Amino acid sequence: MDEVRLGIIGIGGMGGAHACSISEGKVPGMQLTAVADVRQIRLDWAKENLSPDVKCFSDGRALIESGACDAVLIATPHYLHPEFVIFALQHGLHAISEKPAGVYTRQVREMNDVAGKSKNVFAIMFNQRTNCVYRKLHEMIQSGELGMLKRVNWIITDWYRTQSYYDAAGWKATWDGEGGGVLLNQCPHQLDLLQWLCGMPVKVRAFCHEAKWHEIEVEDDVTAYLEFPGGATGVFVTTTGDAPGTNRLELTFEMGRIICEDGKLLFDRLEVSERKFCRTEKEGFAKPAMEHLEITTDGENEQHVGVLKAFTDRILHGGPLVADGTEGIRGLMLSNAMYLSSWRKKTVVLSRDRDPVPTDDDELLFDEDLFLEELNKRRKTSRKKEDKGITFDTKGTY
Repeated sequence: MDEVRLGIIGIGGMGGAHACSISEGKVPGMQLTAVADVRQIRLDWAKENLSPDVKCFSDGRALIESGACDAVLIATPHYLHPEFVIFALQHGLHAISEKPAGVYTRQVREMNDVAGKSKNVFAIMFNQRTNCVYRKLHEMIQSGELGMLKRVNWIITDWYRTQSYYDAAGWKATWDGEGGGVLLNQCPHQLDLLQWLCGMPVKVRAFCHEAKWHEIEVEDDVTAYLEFPGGATGVFVTTTGDAPGTNRLELTFEMGRIICEDGKLLFDRLEVSERKFCRTEKEGFAKPAMEHLEITTDGENEQHVGVLKAFTDRILHGGPLVADGTEGIRGLMLSNAMYLSSWRKKTVVLSRDRDPVPTDDDELLFDEDLFLEELNKRRKTSRKKEDKGITFDTKGTY
């Protein structure tokens, strides 16, 4: 195989952007050969904006079965991601899914089981992993030079969205159409990065506020408290209702503090481990000496194109993926746990190893069947919205 023939299922904002990137030759070795969408207005857009050689389908399964593609990119509403990935893999195609991996972990676990039995490539669009700042931070953490993690604070409130954003599509911001709000739509990237950098928390206590800033039925404001295996604690704050908003990740380690903000990686590096200093220093009010550093990165941040390049390279040459598709379940488990914690007003225990049986009435083990039961309660009363057929340009919004 000299090139990958790609089909895109769902050519709304993100799917349309991917179609343009590939058509413009930004992904060497990949050719766009087919697109599918259930909306005729988007198929009309494809015929007007893409090559006449690109085949158009009104059904994603028909695209998969057509023989026009070697691989598919799934950019549909969230509930359909696992369904189409499974169908593609079972029909011998490679697959890459937009985030999130799905809406609930049970369906994603089924998808991962199919992927585990398939010889085909399965990837997920965690484009923030291509960001030079997060890549460098990941490298520093993995090297061990920072020592033990002590504290995590992430305020990610620059996902501002207007009411018109939510009103544009019938499936958006409904329990039955989208499956959630800011946690499931905007924050899968940060939840993935959180576990990629810091590991999975063992406990989550969250407060999800529904329709706080917008006329929607899902959450648009979240504050969560996290506990990690080594004793570190964290706070995760997000909303689509703040302007101008903030994106600041602050991590405290034994060897100092790391701040990721405004595209910079700042390190307040201690000359000696805080733990050692605490145990050996005789002066009660003394603080360990430190130096302020701005960490140099390679400056590369290819985002979605970088993920597609890696996907293509894996298929053609066996190179590494930015993110294997099966990894999507981790960040999704975090958002599922946050919802369940908020709905049940309890702390959700994610790790059976550390705390196999909750000893407090305020705690419950994460149970994906219980989560689905609670989600389905909300889906039954979910309102049906008019689809206005509006597709916003996503360029520069990630």
